[in-house]
Amino acid sequence: MNSPDSTGSAPVPPAPVCSAKGCRADAVWVLAWNNPKLHTPERRKTWLACAEHREHLSQFLGVRGFLKDVVLLAEWEQRGRTGETQTGETQTP
Repeated sequence: MNSPDSTGSAPVPPAPVCSAKGCRADAVWVLAWNNPKLHTPERRKTWLACAEHREHLSQFLGVRGFLKDVVLLAEWEQRGRTGETQTGETQTP
């Protein structure tokens, strides 16, 4: 049965997870990328990576010339709070 939260607190959002196919580990890294054939140079799409999949996902994007930046998730979130623009969506290769 669905009932209102009696504590009055907002629900806790789920922790970000790795974008690698089949991985449900907590994300630690943000891989910022864009496809220059589809996106303007300033546009950034994002994949999230756990420690185990950071290198694999980085290589996947890098070999295609898409990888622009690899940043700790905490740092990326801090950038968002300080007003730096960031756009993207989480996907898997």
